[in-house]
Amino acid sequence: MHHLFARLLPFLIAVIAMLPTPIRAAELIMVDEPGCVWCAQWESDLGMIYPKTPEGNFAPLKKIGLRKIRSDQLAFSLKRPVSFTPTFLLIEGGHEMARIEGYPGEDFFWGLLERMLTEHTTYVRPEG
Repeated sequence: MHHLFARLLPFLIAVIAMLPTPIRAAELIMVDEPGCVWCAQWESDLGMIYPKTPEGNFAPLKKIGLRKIRSDQLAFSLKRPVSFTPTFLLIEGGHEMARIEGYPGEDFFWGLLERMLTEHTTYVRPEG
């Protein structure tokens, strides 16, 4: 039996390697810059919480500096230039779908984010 498993193992590994890997449908890009008070406030309020939320699971956060976002070296397209920090860009399929400019505080942020996700992606608000 052990011999049979040893012979099948390379085949099984090859089959698993050919399976499609899950691709996240959406990503939330936070554009920040050094010295941005509202970026620091968001980080203090939500930085540790966001990845643990349904929104964070659906649209994982990635931070990009304002200087980099102004370069042409992006893996996604913007609807218009980013002028303010923080700016939260909802990216799907390599394109900006929507954005939140500024940080209006924890209570308003969650509402704006949920609206942005439900209007521009397949995100469904969890019941409860």
